[in-house]
Amino acid sequence: MSGLAEAFIPELPRYYRGKVRENYDLSDGRRIIIASDRLSAFDRILAVIPDKGRVLTQTARYWFEQTADICPNHVLEYPDPNVVVGKRLDILPVEIVVRGYLAGTTGTSLLTLYKKGDRNMYGLSLPNGLRDNEALPAPVITPTSKAFDGGHDEPLSPDDILEQKLVTPAQWEQLSTYALALFARGQRIAAERGLILVDTKYEFGVDSDGTIILADEIHTPDSSRYWLADSYPARLASGQRPLSFDKDFVRAWVAERCDPYKDEIPAIPDELIMQTAEVYRQAYQSITGEMLEPIHTGENILQRIRSNLTPFFGMT
Repeated sequence: MSGLAEAFIPELPRYYRGKVRENYDLSDGRRIIIASDRLSAFDRILAVIPDKGRVLTQTARYWFEQTADICPNHVLEYPDPNVVVGKRLDILPVEIVVRGYLAGTTGTSLLTLYKKGDRNMYGLSLPNGLRDNEALPAPVITPTSKAFDGGHDEPLSPDDILEQKLVTPAQWEQLSTYALALFARGQRIAAERGLILVDTKYEFGVDSDGTIILADEIHTPDSSRYWLADSYPARLASGQRPLSFDKDFVRAWVAERCDPYKDEIPAIPDELIMQTAEVYRQAYQSITGEMLEPIHTGENILQRIRSNLTPFFGMT
């Protein structure tokens, strides 16, 4: 099955191409967001993973519906399995990352900073003696700047956020309340599925009335880290990373063969691509407890999307 590499539809207005999503803005304040199957890493597109866009859209849909009582979200309708129509928002310049464990591999993760000897970060104070991947006393918010135009996110403390006037004190209080409540709901439901929701990121925006609204995606395999709960005790005791939805086959394969930031990317084997696609599908089933309907062999995904978006053609 081939994946959805592009989703340009000329009949729709005000096109913007993101790394993995195609966006169209309607004059009435709605945004059409089409999730492609592009896989982005190292600030470039590495591959097209069949079904990835549908899996992420439908996983986010599950979580938006499970958390709608906690905070408003941008969703208005789902005209297609790869498409969400949502409110167009002004995205706040702070990315909210919630962490329940001392984990991570990026330069801004708690574990990376902790292993460097940092004990005070993000306005937090962590004790000595914590083990890799150990549960924190309570979930914490580790905000970063929301980098636009290809910039890099930078760690922030609540004081930094308020001093730089990135959001108002009232907005920060609301964002913090929403984020911790969303994470608590996510951890509870994940535990019922035999999973641990380790950490996640949330993106919020404001509408024309100034209301804070959850945007982008929520608790998907791309925005969150999940561990398999039954693997956790033994692997923590032995100092190993708990088992997870390891969808980073492609990223690791590329990094082993070239400098992915500078070199030409070698041809990625089809077997590796299909293996990654299957991990995404399995993740959907494990996270939501629901089966994902198979796509018919030979289905033209872009044609299906175009057909389902026909009611929006001609809108300004």
